[in-house]
Amino acid sequence: MQEDSDRSPIGDESMIIPIRCFTCGYPIGAVWEEFVKRVRAGEDPAKVLDELGIKRYCCRRILISHVELVREVMYFTKKS
Repeated sequence: MQEDSDRSPIGDESMIIPIRCFTCGYPIGAVWEEFVKRVRAGEDPAKVLDELGIKRYCCRRILISHVELVREVMYFTKKS
C-alpha cells in the first residue's frame, strides 16, 4: 500500500455524488457540499436535510449513505 504522501491529490471535496436521485430524479448533487460541511461541524444530519429541503426518503438515503470509494479504486487503475 502506498504512503499518504504518494496518493493522488483527491480531497474530500471531490467526491462523486449522484446529480439526481436514482428513484425520483430530484436534483440532489447541489446540496452535497453544504450537507457534508454542516454534518462535519456537528449538526444533526436529519435536521440539515430538512433545512436543505430534502424531504423524500429516497433522496435522503443517497446523501446519508454515500461512501467515497474513489480513494480505494484509484490504486487499481491501469497505468499507461
